[in-house]
Amino acid sequence: MLMRTDPFRELDRLAQQLTGVTGTWSRPSAMPMDAYREGEEYVIALDLPGVAKDAIDIDVERNMLTVKAERRPVAKADDVQMELSERPLGVFSRQLVLADTLDAEGITADYEAGVLTLRIPIAERAKPRKITIGGASEPRQIGG
Repeated sequence: MLMRTDPFRELDRLAQQLTGVTGTWSRPSAMPMDAYREGEEYVIALDLPGVAKDAIDIDVERNMLTVKAERRPVAKADDVQMELSERPLGVFSRQLVLADTLDAEGITADYEAGVLTLRIPIAERAKPRKITIGGASEPRQIGG
């Protein structure tokens, strides 16, 4: 059995345990997602519990969809002392390459119960269509 080790990953894990911060703007953490087709559109659901709506940024450039979010620390009163902090803070990011068959101009986004849902319609040019056959209805003779 082969084991792959990454010493930098262990340093990141240790730093995360000490500071409670999982990602930074220069090195964000990934966010879990589901992606599936529903009728005439693709749906992408990203888990972002505890993230404020105004801390989510969605960009599309050419065929690259980028979602960034930041979970900020909760403001605490001066007399509050944290006993346990397991929920990660910091920056989360996910990039997806959109196929040419998707309509990047028609993307919609909803955020409810900590889940960001993106709906991407399938482009008209990618939908199946019937092609009619034209021409004469009588058989033609070819040759001389």
